[in-house]
Amino acid sequence: MVANTTPKVHMGTLTGDEGRAIYAQNPVILLPMGSHEDQGPHAPMGDYLLAEKMAELAALRATEMGTPTLVAPVIPFGGADFFGAMVGGIALSEATLTQVMREMFANLHRHGLTRLIVINGHGGNVGPIQVATREVLRASGHIIPSLYLWRIAYGMLPSIVGAEKSAAVSGHGADPLTSLGLHLFPELLRKDMIPAPLSLKRNAALDLPYTALGAASFKGAEIGMPTEYDDVYNKGVAKGDPNLSSAETGSALTEKLVTLCAEFAVHFASKT
Repeated sequence: MVANTTPKVHMGTLTGDEGRAIYAQNPVILLPMGSHEDQGPHAPMGDYLLAEKMAELAALRATEMGTPTLVAPVIPFGGADFFGAMVGGIALSEATLTQVMREMFANLHRHGLTRLIVINGHGGNVGPIQVATREVLRASGHIIPSLYLWRIAYGMLPSIVGAEKSAAVSGHGADPLTSLGLHLFPELLRKDMIPAPLSLKRNAALDLPYTALGAASFKGAEIGMPTEYDDVYNKGVAKGDPNLSSAETGSALTEKLVTLCAEFAVHFASKT
């Protein structure tokens, strides 16, 4: 039998003594976070799978580059925001998610594991991440940076598919997640269920067009509007057209994201 020479990067797969050996080096630890919510009729609800996979690939790449890097167990439940209307969705209150991160950070810091980077895959996690990491900075001086994968990916798409197609395919329920899913988890994507493109809905009570979650337009001005996601989106799909997504786009986007995350891990380790 040929031995597996791929390094273990998931903390949950390390044995006790393997952990003691690598933790003594204070490796970089990536903390992936995502959500369990509607991503469209064609995509798995667990978008945390993509955040975890991106962290794994980045950890392998950074380790190959000479910076030992591990992946903490993923936090699969996102901070509650707009998506509670979907049956089967599971989210945590912002207060609970913030406390979960506080305790994760404290457990790792207790043993001198201070090179922590959050790999985020959900907009509702941004606020709790800022609160929890700011508290650590004030208490200990340690910086815990975070990379919001999908916000970064939106900026990368034009260089892959061009500005016009990027504008047409970008959005919740479309890209970047659909193309990434088609590349990384093709067995979980239902291409036969990809919906036809539709515009965002209108607020019936005030007869105003929605422009985004929590926002409508009145004479060109943005008006804050309390909503649930299904008031605005069409079965989890926003303005982007997932019919334009592809595994090829997902492959190129994966390479760009993995490279960026790995290079940041190496840079972070060199400065801490």
